[in-house]
This record gives sequence, structure tokens and C-alpha cells, in this order.
Amino acid sequence: MTKVYTCTGHELKIPDITAGEGIYLFDAHGKRYMDLESGVWCTALGHKNLRVNEAITQQMEVLTHAGFCYSNPVLETAAEAVLDIADFAGGRALFLCSGSEAIEISRQMAKHLTGKELSMTLHDSYLGAYSSVTNRTRDWFLFNWEPCRTCEKQEACDPSCRAFDAVPTNISDFVFEPGSSSGFVRFPPKAMIQNLGNRVRANGGKIIANEVTTGIGRTGKWFGFQHYPILPDLIAMGKGLGNGYPVSAAAIHPDMVRELENRPFKYAQSHQNDPLGAAAALAVIQEIQVRGLIKEAGQKGAGFLERLRDLVDHEIILGVRGRGLMFAVDLANEKIAEKIYDNLIRKGYILCNRGTSFRIDPPLTITPKEINSFMDAFEEEVSSQKR
Repeated sequence: MTKVYTCTGHELKIPDITAGEGIYLFDAHGKRYMDLESGVWCTALGHKNLRVNEAITQQMEVLTHAGFCYSNPVLETAAEAVLDIADFAGGRALFLCSGSEAIEISRQMAKHLTGKELSMTLHDSYLGAYSSVTNRTRDWFLFNWEPCRTCEKQEACDPSCRAFDAVPTNISDFVFEPGSSSGFVRFPPKAMIQNLGNRVRANGGKIIANEVTTGIGRTGKWFGFQHYPILPDLIAMGKGLGNGYPVSAAAIHPDMVRELENRPFKYAQSHQNDPLGAAAALAVIQEIQVRGLIKEAGQKGAGFLERLRDLVDHEIILGVRGRGLMFAVDLANEKIAEKIYDNLIRKGYILCNRGTSFRIDPPLTITPKEINSFMDAFEEEVSSQKR
């Protein structure tokens, strides 16, 4: 019996994982599994990426930690890289350890500048592990966009729509999650998001893009918000930014930087702006750029999504959603989902089972051949449930 406390409530169905290589994991018995979760959506470049591992090793030989009062050449270069992919020239970047912390500090900065206490997010967002975002009984307004999903006018959403009347005027920050929806991969209508953002901004609030899951190329662009007509004041990123190394970042728009210069904000954390984390983040960005993986994610994702859509039969597979290399597959019921999930594991394929939905987030490095390998196995399992 495992001595590890998982906190998930999920049964451990795979023996100890002892190694990883590319998009594959290997268990204690040497069995190989295609990792279609990318760890916990973290290993965007696959396991044991050479560039990232070399950067971490080299930085360890020089300097791992210096304290948050100091800068360092690798920090400056990594910050420049983060701001470049965010198109935040003249802004600032702060390196931290987890996506939850990047969200937390972004909210703190917004509240510091606006003097407002109320945060807003979509009702189905997942914003991190801290109680400040999981307990939404106070200091939060949740915008229920469920009616907007089926609205006939969603593509030409009217800013005077009565749905927006519920939005309070004292919103400090709108934390926008562009597509994860607590793991169920739902993409909010573009016009609705634009109208929400405009309303918050008109009342002096800030916009925070939660890119912990959707950022670093996952959706076929550097960030998920880039699919929307909205420009955030802050971008919170994590997961794929370190390719498995625990580093996150908060990118600050230059306009907000100027506000902070007039009203300084103080924050201190032991591993804030660690050179080692910055080196990992810089290597990830460079690897994606050199290999052209953003464009590839869009191209490979389109083919992957097409094959998934071919499975929709309204009997076993009810529907699919996807953007870039981020997908969700809705199944008829939990019993069917569990059978398919278990059989895929036995065949050596790992994906995320969320009850009646599968979430699929392979590394950006996955090849068309590997996509087809998984899809052949998936199609076989779906067909077997019809017999």
C-alpha cells in the first residue's frame, strides 16, 4: 500500500512511475504509457527535455537562490522573454513557485491599486488551491455565464444585455480563465468576455488573465486570452512555464507598472525571483520558439480535434471541445467513462478522467503519428462499448 497521501480521492491505478522520456512515462515494471495529461498539464515539452534540463543543471552550478532583494542576469533575461511573449514591452515580471501564487499576488496588486475588495470570475473557473479563491462566499462575485452558452445572440452580445446588470460596480479584478473551466474545457463567448472586461474597466477595475493552464502554447497561441478581444493588466502563468519545475510568473502591463511606481506594492516570499526557476522558464520559452511549437500546436490540434469529432455519436461520445492541444470529451455516463479509461491505461495511455468527461492535454511535442496511435486505441475502446 502506498504511503503517499494524494489528497485527490482517486484510486491509484498505475504502479510507481520511475522514469519519463518525451511524451512517455515508465512504471516500476518497465511498462510505457503515453502521457496525455502532461503530468498535471505541466510538462508542455514532454519529460526530460534536454534544453530545460541542461539549463537547470548549469544554473545549479552557478546560483540557485539569492533572496528577493537582488536581481541577476538570468532573471533579467527570463523576465524580458516573458514580457516579449505577452507583448508587455516596458512591463515587469515577477517569478514565483506556483500558479496559485501567481493568481494570489495578481489579485493583491489589483486590490492595492483600486482600493476595491470584490473580485469577479466566471462561475465555473478554477483559480488555484488557496482558500482565498476556493472559498467564494465572500469578497467574490461569480458571473454565471451558463445562459450565455446557448444564447442566440452570443456572437453579437449586446453590452446592454440584462445579464450584465448583476455585475457590481465595486469590482477590483476580473480574473478571466480563457477555457479551462475547472478542467472541463469550456470556451466563453468572445463578445461576452469583451463586454464584461469593458464594464469592469469602466468602473476602475483590473483584468487578470489566468493562464496557468491555458498559457505557454496550450491553445495554439502563447496565451489563451489572445483568442479574445481583451488585453489584461496582469497575466498569471505557471504549469507549462517550468516544464515540471515549480516556477510561475506574474506579468504586469506597463500601464500598471507606472501606477505601482506611484503607489508601491510590497510582497515578500522566500523563493520570489529565484534564478533557478527563471532559468527553467527561459529555457522553456526558448525551446518553444526554436522549434516553432506554438504554430504546430494549432496545426496538430486541428487534426486531433477532427478525429475526436468523428467519434461523436450521441450514444457513447456526446460531444467534444478543443482549442490548440487542449481537449475535452463528454461521455454518456461515468460507468462507460471508467471502463474506457481503465482499458486505455492497460493499453498504455494516460488521460484525465473527470467522471463523465475526459480531458486531453498532450505535450506540445506530440507527433501526428503518436496522435494517431492514441486515437486508434480510443476509437477501438469506444466501439467496444457499443457491442
